[in-house]
Amino acid sequence: MTVNQILNSKGKEIFSVASTITVYEAIKTMGEKNIGAVLIIEDSVLKGILSERDYARKVVLKNKLSKETFVHEIMEKEVVTVKPSDNIDYCMELMSTQRVRHLPVVDNNAVVGIISIGDVVKAIIEKQKETIEHLHSYISQ
Repeated sequence: MTVNQILNSKGKEIFSVASTITVYEAIKTMGEKNIGAVLIIEDSVLKGILSERDYARKVVLKNKLSKETFVHEIMEKEVVTVKPSDNIDYCMELMSTQRVRHLPVVDNNAVVGIISIGDVVKAIIEKQKETIEHLHSYISQ
């Protein structure tokens, strides 16, 4: 299964914010959209990603105020991305080795979606269900 297949199943909606807003505003957007990370896209270019983990570690644990801290101060600027043609095994490996839970999907330098660890796990479970069904069907013959 590929990243593109996951996006076709879950949708390609992208939520992004500007790096110049406060962390509070970004976290509020994440809460409203029920997402764990938001992309920072400016002039159609992926500049970074901000996750709940970034907020917890770079604001809360450092006693900063989210209404006085700007996204550009804490966002992750070195974003790990995947292509639509990448497979889910590669994504799982990337997420494990890079210790990230969200992977923006980039095609021809444009963000076309984002997948989460939950999306990848769900895809793996579906793939395993199909394999089990095929094996069960084969055994039953």
